[in-house]
Amino acid sequence: MARTGLTRSADGATEGRLAATPAQPGTRGRGQGVRPAPARGRPARPAALLAPAAVMLGLGLWGLDRGTMWRDEAATFDVARRSLPQMWHLFGSVDAVHGLYYLLMRPVLALRADELALRLPSVAASAATAALVGAIGCRLAGPRVGLWAGLLFAGTPFVSHYAQEGRSYALVTTGAALATWLLVRAVEHGSAGRWAAYGAAAAGAALLHEFAALLLAAHALTLLTGRVPWRTWRGWGAAALAVCAVLVPLVLRTRGQSGQVSWLRTPGYAEAKALVRSFAGPGGLVLVVTLALIAVAVLAPRPRVGVLHPTAVALPWAVVPPVLLYTVSQSQPLFYDRYLLFCVPGVPLLAATGADRLLGAVRRRRLVTAAGVLAIAAAFVWQLPYQERERRPASRGDELARVAAVAGRQARPGDAVLFLPQYERRVSLAYPEDFAGLRDVGLRRSPAASGTLYGEDVAPAELADQLARLDARQRLWVVWDTSAVGSRWYRGQPAERARTDALDRLYREESATYVRGGAVSLYVRR
Repeated sequence: MARTGLTRSADGATEGRLAATPAQPGTRGRGQGVRPAPARGRPARPAALLAPAAVMLGLGLWGLDRGTMWRDEAATFDVARRSLPQMWHLFGSVDAVHGLYYLLMRPVLALRADELALRLPSVAASAATAALVGAIGCRLAGPRVGLWAGLLFAGTPFVSHYAQEGRSYALVTTGAALATWLLVRAVEHGSAGRWAAYGAAAAGAALLHEFAALLLAAHALTLLTGRVPWRTWRGWGAAALAVCAVLVPLVLRTRGQSGQVSWLRTPGYAEAKALVRSFAGPGGLVLVVTLALIAVAVLAPRPRVGVLHPTAVALPWAVVPPVLLYTVSQSQPLFYDRYLLFCVPGVPLLAATGADRLLGAVRRRRLVTAAGVLAIAAAFVWQLPYQERERRPASRGDELARVAAVAGRQARPGDAVLFLPQYERRVSLAYPEDFAGLRDVGLRRSPAASGTLYGEDVAPAELADQLARLDARQRLWVVWDTSAVGSRWYRGQPAERARTDALDRLYREESATYVRGGAVSLYVRR
């Protein structure tokens, strides 16, 4: 008869330690030919899921209305309000990588088209991700690790940044977290239905942004280090192949749109260091402690609770996609921190596992759990200036509302307006009410009609003719991007230079109002 010894884990759950087990059909053993089936992961406790979700929701709603969109949000705001044929026309030439996100945002902005509605889906997605991180931690290492990991994720300033942005990255992270949770469940209880659910979640994340497909490589390493049986590899392989097959049409569509990321440069040490700080915390002390806890989790792993070890799940998740993208970017620059937001959950899972390993010998479980929560709260307070900075209008690249407000305040109906460079038309697309009644002398076809983000402009010669025909009583307002006009990039654009030459030949600048990232100038005929 088998004898089973029982040990009590750090957070009080009873675990079985097999002393001698009869051989079961289908098992492969070592030593005496016996290998027991690993224990299943622990179910999540509601507090370990709800507390991180509530904290993330509160942080996401805090300061959500910054009073302005920035350029990428303006693209979401405009494209997501177009008709389906107009969207499809656009995706044929640009921004297909965000196509699914725009489709999901279309009904949201149909209900209410403003900045709050634009960002609320990202807030909700981030709260769901915090709950999923808690669920994964519970499954792999127990409720205490789940609670700590979820709270650490919610308190990361990098997470708050994209939780409050009307772009796809927070939703991609939710898809990646859901796929990882489903992977753990599928490994524990392998069935065709569970693997299909895993494949659907991974495919959804990848369709929201192609680079999320790198998560498959992280999961492959997880299974390899977990030494799972062949049937698990078979289920995962079928799901991974299905994800790749679903992604092929999007990849083919976006291959010709690589010009959208032509501004990226080959990453080096500075970019790698910045990514580590984004993932582990920008505050110096928090960064050091987080990295130390991760080192404990990796170098002194705790006994696993389920089929997979927490480090085997979290470490590849946090490291493999960034390393792969960094390596590829040495020849084809594609590396950017926001593209890797979906890897962040691996870091709090590792840190929480390391903290649990250090405190595992302490018997007063509730006291240890509370102390960990207080330490996370202290880390949040330490990084509070970074959190506050993320909620200021200046936290993004530009403040389109301020530029639009200057134009709306100074221009009057019947005046003409010109945008330099052409893409600065995004100001009027984000805040059309400030440009009501103004004539856009540079526009040939609207963005929706031309299947472009910013419209199709007239040729420089035609622009010169239009400017020459303006009534002398008509005022001409030029809205321009101060960070671009006059730059090396601008001088390398023949069409933009020709437009500026035509303007300077016929008009002179009489006054200008500068705001962060842009300016509005009044031009009068020479």
